[in-house]
Parts: sequence; C-alpha cells; structure tokens
Amino acid sequence: MKAPNSRSINAIIFLGCLGLILVALYMEYSMGLEPCPLCILQRILILATGLVSLIAFLVKPQVRGIRIFGLIGIVLSGIGSVLGVRHLWLQSLPEDQAPACGPGLEYLIDIFTPIEVLKMILEGDGSCAEVVWTFLGISIPGWTLIGFIGLILLNITQLLQPRPD
Repeated sequence: MKAPNSRSINAIIFLGCLGLILVALYMEYSMGLEPCPLCILQRILILATGLVSLIAFLVKPQVRGIRIFGLIGIVLSGIGSVLGVRHLWLQSLPEDQAPACGPGLEYLIDIFTPIEVLKMILEGDGSCAEVVWTFLGISIPGWTLIGFIGLILLNITQLLQPRPD
C-alpha cells in the first residue's frame, strides 16, 4: 500500500480540524455549553492548525515547504496539547483548590492588555475547572487533547516521509 502524500495528509488534517470546530460549535449552540477561556484558546489553535494545513494543501509545497508546514502544525498542536493537559489538571483539582470564576473573555479583552489576558486565561478560572460533559468518561478537554495528539502525529508523518507532489 502506498503511503499518503503530503496533500492527502494536509486534507485529512484540515478536515479533522473542521470536524473538531463543528463539534465545538454544536456543543455551544445546540447543547448550550458555554466555552471557558481555555476552550476558546484551544479552538483558536485548532483553527490555526487547520488554516496552515489548508494553505499547505493549496500551495503544494516541495520537500522544504512540507517540512516547514509540518513543523508549524506540530508547534500549534503541541501548544494546544499543553493547554489540554493544563485544562485536565484544572478539572482534577478538588473544588476548594480550583481557581475562582473570573469575568468573561470579552470583558478581559476590553480591559486588559493582550499579555495580561493570555496570563489570566492560562491560569484558568472556575469555569475551566468545571466538568460539564463527558463521553466514555472523558471530558471535553480530554477529547480535545486526543485531537491535538492526532494532529501532531499526522504532521510528524509529513516530516518523516516528505514527498514532493
């Protein structure tokens, strides 16, 4: 069986990211689950990873470009994985040790500098520590982490087997 080329891998990555975002939007608008600031940051990273793979799909890069796009995808998905682990850690804290709920993301963006907003998001708040939905015993951040790991593995395949298209 022939190994998939980089265009196929980028198409799979893009479609995977699109699927993750569609599920997130369904959960938000149909199920009424309000995303916490960490969830929003993870969505942004999924969108960025998908955008990078879409650009790589459209550009049809040669070996060097395949490696660059793959590395960018790994970095973005790696950051998303770290946020997923942080989110799961916040959810594992006892209630008395979980951070207090803070203001909404819109308020933070209006009042604070981008660096301060990022710091507050990474610290998490009470809404990040709350488990509002599970499937097969895994919460939303757990599934997101699994998604990011899959994206990392797909991008690694591009680094290990770069093929000009």
